[in-house]
Amino acid sequence: MEQKFVVITDDKFSHPMSREEAIKTVKSYDHKGTTAYMVSEEEAKRIKTPDNFNKPKWS
Repeated sequence: MEQKFVVITDDKFSHPMSREEAIKTVKSYDHKGTTAYMVSEEEAKRIKTPDNFNKPKWS
């Protein structure tokens, strides 16, 4: 089974998608000037809402 990923922005989670699709989505948000992060589907289920996502310190 292929691992699925979710893209997180400030106010929403995307639907689960393939790694390649998630990378394209993050790049698309970046071109629009919106910060987005890619996490595994399991991690997104653990986080539950974008408010619970701890942004990496390096960003």
